[in-house]
Amino acid sequence: MGEIQLAPVDRLIRKAGAERVSEGAKKALAAILEDLAKQITEAAVQYARHAKRKTITADDIKLAAKALLG
Repeated sequence: MGEIQLAPVDRLIRKAGAERVSEGAKKALAAILEDLAKQITEAAVQYARHAKRKTITADDIKLAAKALLG
């Protein structure tokens, strides 16, 4: 199993308006979110390294997310 717990994923889907959520839907979204988080984090690490820093900042994460997601 991945890092993201299914209960918070269930809550996210329900907040979006779903009345019922299958286990498969929760697992699928969790896997997608983990993959996306990994991609954003890897890009953020590169931004920090380029700036000669070891610490990843919120700005690194935001910049990486914007670059990957548009």
